[in-house]
Amino acid sequence: MSLSFPDLEALRRACLDLPGSDGAAEAAALGRQAVLTKPRNSLGRLERLAAWLAAWQRRPVPRLDRVEIVVFAGNHGVTARNVSPFPAEVTAQMVVNFAAGGAAINQLARVADAGLRVIELAGLAPCGDISRDAAMTEAGFLDAVAVGCRAVGPGTDLLCLGEMGIGNTTAAAALCAALFGGTGADWAGRGTGLDDAGLARKAEVVDRALALHRSALVDPLEAARRVGGFELAALLGAALAARHHGVPVLLDGFVCTAAVAPLLRLHPGGLDHALASHRSAEAGHRALLAALGQDPLLDLGMRLGEASGAALAVPILRAACACHAGMASFEEAGVSGRA
Repeated sequence: MSLSFPDLEALRRACLDLPGSDGAAEAAALGRQAVLTKPRNSLGRLERLAAWLAAWQRRPVPRLDRVEIVVFAGNHGVTARNVSPFPAEVTAQMVVNFAAGGAAINQLARVADAGLRVIELAGLAPCGDISRDAAMTEAGFLDAVAVGCRAVGPGTDLLCLGEMGIGNTTAAAALCAALFGGTGADWAGRGTGLDDAGLARKAEVVDRALALHRSALVDPLEAARRVGGFELAALLGAALAARHHGVPVLLDGFVCTAAVAPLLRLHPGGLDHALASHRSAEAGHRALLAALGQDPLLDLGMRLGEASGAALAVPILRAACACHAGMASFEEAGVSGRA
């Protein structure tokens, strides 16, 4: 797959022409689950997770030797509208903290035995204020998507996606409203800790953005360009590249899930290779997961971002792989099966 797109139509073609999973590998994995030393379906969702990994890794016995966490960082012009209690410079400060190993994701990446990369978008220059202008030019949007595409290689066994960007829950709320309907009040949440007045202001800013861009929002890619942001566009590109490379994906919270939602709006199976790692405490995430038909693995009241929820879910997938690969069959163990 080309990792750059000359125009939106080239990107659209890549979003529509998606490879499927390996049905034979999935069937073989399910067949193996049926003969392991346990009552059928007794490991519940772990069994389905192993089969899902097998389908997208295209091998009957999946493995997680190379797990990658990629966090995309970007800034938002809409922060000038006082939609976050934290100033925009926190994005750059947190990128420094990531590099120093001091953030939550650094600790969770170690627990997950996963590599961690943090990628800055546009040198952390802010995208446009979505309440007054498009977030990105077409060229800027396509460049950010291409950055996300290039971050994903075919040798990865599992990709965990996350983000960092002050103001990006406002962009995510606007993008959800554009893709699935509703108003700012339906999708805006407290983000990094807004009070009631701040939440009302944030919802109003989202409504202003929706009114400004309304005529173009019927197109999921135009919606992503106009009311998203650089790091959201990179997340879209990374999820798209993962699909073309046969890499299964764990999505983080509200912003990450909103960023990749255009893939589903463009193609009914556009996110079949991706799972929601957790249900965020951010207000709109529950509704977004329902709209995407996603059943998250965890629900721990988290709303940090940084791919923290995705990293925390990796050990669950490791457990699914370990049971799938390591358990004996009834015949191997000399255990009597069901009559």
